[in-house]
Amino acid sequence: MNRRHFLGAGAAGLTLSNSAAFTQDAFAQDLADQKPKRVGLIGCGWYGKIDLFRLIQVAPVEVVSLCDVDRRMLNEAADMVAGRQRSRNKPRTFGDWREMLRQKDLDIVLVATPDHWHALPMIAAVQAGADVFVQKPISVDVAEGQAMVAAARRHRKVVQVGTQRRSTPHIIEAKDRILKENLLGRIAHVEIYCYYHMRARENPPDAQPPEHLDYEMWTGPAPLRPYNALVHPRRWRAFMEYGNGIMGDMCIHMFDMVRWMLNLGWPRRISSSGGILVQRNSRANITDTQTATFEFPDLNVVWTHRTWGAAPDPQYPWGATIYGENGTLKVSVNSYDFIPQAKNGKPIHRDVVMELDKYPEDRTERDLERHVSPAVRRHMQDFLRAIASRGRPVADIEEGHISSASCILANLSMRLGRTLTWDSAKQVVVGDEEANRLLRREYRKPWVHP
Repeated sequence: MNRRHFLGAGAAGLTLSNSAAFTQDAFAQDLADQKPKRVGLIGCGWYGKIDLFRLIQVAPVEVVSLCDVDRRMLNEAADMVAGRQRSRNKPRTFGDWREMLRQKDLDIVLVATPDHWHALPMIAAVQAGADVFVQKPISVDVAEGQAMVAAARRHRKVVQVGTQRRSTPHIIEAKDRILKENLLGRIAHVEIYCYYHMRARENPPDAQPPEHLDYEMWTGPAPLRPYNALVHPRRWRAFMEYGNGIMGDMCIHMFDMVRWMLNLGWPRRISSSGGILVQRNSRANITDTQTATFEFPDLNVVWTHRTWGAAPDPQYPWGATIYGENGTLKVSVNSYDFIPQAKNGKPIHRDVVMELDKYPEDRTERDLERHVSPAVRRHMQDFLRAIASRGRPVADIEEGHISSASCILANLSMRLGRTLTWDSAKQVVVGDEEANRLLRREYRKPWVHP
């Protein structure tokens, strides 16, 4: 499809018009009139609670089950849910997600575990009859993602992925106001990037896992490393055994956002290089420096991350810059800026709106990313709309697979030292048997790869 024609025609999605706001309010009323859906959460850590509490804010759900391998975290989450949900009921608690899903009494399951635990619970949840909200990236290898898409389709379940840039109000406005109105003209290059100093720098000694953590179950199908304080809670992304580094954590958000904004599918060719070039004293084994190029017809999307040094633009340390012949669009979770090429053009700037007056509990919720809350709420509403219509949500599992797998392929390209050509129809790397063997990670027994 001609990009200029696409930008003129637009694509399906949420808008910020008055009519859309009216529709959103009407949908909220419809939800209020419905029987509360029964919800379970697998993974009660940082973002699991952020997702769950935003769902509670927008729908009269009943959270009946929580699961986590950390008993202390699990019990704390159960108390918090009892204080937040309308019924004030305390949910049941489980240490094993299989036991929770065996009850087969859940309408919705949220999966917010570390990345290496996304695939098996999501597949089991749709098999148990639930619609699923799964955090990004959906998988740690390409074959997991393929199996997750297949399971969602086979069981006819709605699966929304936590790539909430697609539901971020000011980013939706940028798509509608700048891209659909063709203010950029022809687009032929996009830069996406992250310059946060987010990589772990410590080097603590290995130790015995805390008594309240089932470390064997926490590790699951991943390689069993000696327990280390960097692993739990929240800092497991320091290790490639449990995820895909900053590519799988931060690149996927911006790459997915750009694909959605520009109506892009699979990249044809992917290349990447980088490594641990500066922060060599840390126990972390993820890269501190990496670039990746995703090649589409007539367009390259180029990713860069550095966990050291300064950001080229301090106002946009994590974001996307879309270059057009008539102007430039910068987009982040905090704002967007349109910079016209013509001297007499009118720049446009928008900041995130955090909705703290409408949702005052956001002011005091511990560790909440307040600027992201509006996006998560709208993402949950879109998920609920898809459940009601049995349609596809804005971040459908297949879209999540494309974005997740593309980042995984970039890491494989760096590992192999060569460009990978991707056949999206056959879901294989063209003419590269070694790369195709790496599309599936080996699982630790007794866990079986899907």
